[in-house]
Amino acid sequence: MSEGPLLAGIELGGTKAIAVLARGGVIVDRLRLATTTPAETLGAIAARLAEWRPDALGIASFGPVAINPKDPLYGHILATPKPGWKGTDLIAALSRDVPVALTTDVIAAALAEGQSGAAVGLGDFVYVTIGTGIGMGIVSHGRPLTGHLHPEAGHMFVPRMVGDQFRGTCPFHGDCLEGLASGPAIQARKGQDAAAVADEDDVWVPVVDALAKGFANLCLTLACERIVIGGGVAVARPWIAEAIETRMAQLLAGYLSEPCAIVPAALGADAGPRGALLLAAAALD
Repeated sequence: MSEGPLLAGIELGGTKAIAVLARGGVIVDRLRLATTTPAETLGAIAARLAEWRPDALGIASFGPVAINPKDPLYGHILATPKPGWKGTDLIAALSRDVPVALTTDVIAAALAEGQSGAAVGLGDFVYVTIGTGIGMGIVSHGRPLTGHLHPEAGHMFVPRMVGDQFRGTCPFHGDCLEGLASGPAIQARKGQDAAAVADEDDVWVPVVDALAKGFANLCLTLACERIVIGGGVAVARPWIAEAIETRMAQLLAGYLSEPCAIVPAALGADAGPRGALLLAAAALD
């Protein structure tokens, strides 16, 4: 059996939550459940943590969430579109008096992809999740890029594709990138779950266009080496990375001699939990 401390990692996503227990880098147990109410979801995770009794905990949460340890609201969910979660104190609900580190689910996934996934060896890249929302974890010179808050580039404003009359689904901004191209946006455009939409459906044309415009903005602003895409929509459709890259190249029109590559995440659904385990290891150290 592997030796070393027991580390617990929690990925709290907008649709589902995954908790894992690992020793020596090997996941030995996991819990997966739907993200419903704070009491129900966090209560179930806390009960499992009580059974596991880990030595340290990493929390990778959907945002917006206060991730600066100096912030009085550190660990609290901020103005999220997810009903009932605003103001929830994740650390108070889950920490169980062990060392704890917290960041966003996309930053954690970026760290994991950088260590053992699609961005190994790169110092400057972006991890983008395309699912219930669109979130971005930005790594610059090998470190996550944060400021007063974490990046919220999923809500950047992009011009609509000519002829696209879709109003958007973001409750704050309507037709921001998330409002035009997230899973709920695809569902609202088509009237059916994004997972059931055929790859040949025309609905993907404005979705890919919006994503390509957002990614072009990332390349131009950050000069990143690679954009890694994960999340439910991207994981289910590996072809979408190439489609976005092709459209982005058309939009850039040769302006960048080497535009950043767009690739699927290598760790799939385990990127977030693996990143949360990295947080737990850092908290213990």
